[in-house]
Amino acid sequence: MSPRRSYDQYCSAARALDLVGDRWTLLIVRELLAGPRRYTDLHADLPGVSTDVLASRLKDMEQAGLATRRRLSPPGAAFVYELTGRGRELLPVLQALSAWGAPELGERRPTDAVRAHWFALPLLRSLREAGAGEALVEVRLEEGEFHLRVGAQQGPVHGEGPAPGEADARLVMDAGTCEALARGEVSLADAVRAGRVTVTGEGTLAKALQEA
Repeated sequence: MSPRRSYDQYCSAARALDLVGDRWTLLIVRELLAGPRRYTDLHADLPGVSTDVLASRLKDMEQAGLATRRRLSPPGAAFVYELTGRGRELLPVLQALSAWGAPELGERRPTDAVRAHWFALPLLRSLREAGAGEALVEVRLEEGEFHLRVGAQQGPVHGEGPAPGEADARLVMDAGTCEALARGEVSLADAVRAGRVTVTGEGTLAKALQEA
């Protein structure tokens, strides 16, 4: 494997890009924010990446201390990748990048792949703007169901499927509404008031959104 290239600049931004500036690296971080993932799961949720490039990026991330690889206990016994504490510190970087890129989304193109959990970062932003503190939120879209851990200080930030346990709020919306939230065209509170998002649940967050 060829050595990683460096900008060779005494600048913290350049040093950061030495580690995460390669194509696919930050999207791998996005996937690992859901917790431990198998190589096959990562490959399935990163359409377009080659097996060689994915393996190379994961190796680079291990060497940089951003991710680790470990074997699950039986009966799973599969190897999984997960973020280290250092890797998890990239969450606000990805959130800022997601917010900055929102105006670039436009309408979904016929060639665009989509996974329900890719809306996790923009929805986390929408929930923070709505005043959500720490909360477990279940989200149901046409593309699938996932859950968010708003304000999580450690562990997974989001995950596929229903919330593990009692959710503080459950949100149901169509694809158009979710895309509008991701593009920053509408706030979550306005979408709820307009009937574009259905909110259920007994938690403080659910009641706050229903009364917004």
